[in-house]
Formats: sequence, structure tokens, C-alpha cells
Amino acid sequence: MGVTPKKQAVVAELKEQMTSAKGAVFTSYRGLTVAQDTELRRELRAAGVTYRVVKNTMTRIAAKEAGLEGIDEHLEGTTALAFSAEDAVAPAKVICDYIKKNKLEDAGILTVKVGLVEGKVIDASEVKALASLPSREELIAKLLGSMNAPISNTVNVLQGVIRNAVYVLDAIRVQKESA
Repeated sequence: MGVTPKKQAVVAELKEQMTSAKGAVFTSYRGLTVAQDTELRRELRAAGVTYRVVKNTMTRIAAKEAGLEGIDEHLEGTTALAFSAEDAVAPAKVICDYIKKNKLEDAGILTVKVGLVEGKVIDASEVKALASLPSREELIAKLLGSMNAPISNTVNVLQGVIRNAVYVLDAIRVQKESA
């Protein structure tokens, strides 16, 4: 049985998504209700993350073509791929937060299989660690806050210098008046 052009196109698309993604998470979604799936997809979309169900055989071929080691052994049962071309943390954060919020891990309903960050394969525990990192927006806010601190410190130092210069000039004026 040969590989059809349609399957080749699916494999090529999957390979492109895995190699261009800054971050990706493979999940197992056994027993996820339609309502839960819809809610999860809405949250992922809001974070700029694409989510799709993938066939394990196609994913295996695409991962092999992309040179990604360590994905094969995780491709059993149901598999879905959440990926973002812009944000390495977003797929992990949204999925892990959703699992935690809805207590789906223990029930085995939605579980993390494996992840990708900038083309490197990471295991489920590393995906969870990635999810606990601050978001891109939080990091930018912290960076801007730390950049503003030196500016305000500089202003305070300069005001101190000016204040001291005024005191010195005032002291000289008082001295000259009394002389």
C-alpha cells in the first residue's frame, strides 16, 4: 500500500508545524467531552496556539523527517498537537493550566505526552516546568520595570546633585553677605 499524495501533504504539513513551532505539546485526550474540547480549543486559540488531532503514523513519519528524536515512543492511543509559532511557553501553559483547573490529569482524560521547544524534544515533566514559567507579557513587564528603575534612580541622583549645588551656592551667598 503506497503513500497517497494526500497523506504526503499531511506529513509535510505536520513536519513544517513541528519544525517552525517555537513550542509544541503532544497530548492524549481520552474521554474529553465535546464541551471540554471546545473550551480547551477556545483557550488555546485565545493564546495564539493551534490545536489539532494528529494520526500517530503520520506524526511518526513527520518527526523522523524533521530529525526529532524521542517522539515515537509517545505516539500511542489518541494524540493531539498544540503548537505556537510565536510563543514557546503558551502551548504548555494553556494545556497544563486547563488540566489543573479541570482536574483531568488523575482521571487520565487529558495528559501531556511530550513537548517541543525550539526544535528540542522535552518530556512531560519539562513541559510542566515550562508551563510554570511567566508568560511572555509578564516577562516583558518585568523587563520594562527593571529598565525603569535605573532611570528613576538616575533622576534621583541628578536631583541630589542639583540640590547640593543649590546648598553650596546658598552657603557662598550667605558667606559673602556676612563678609
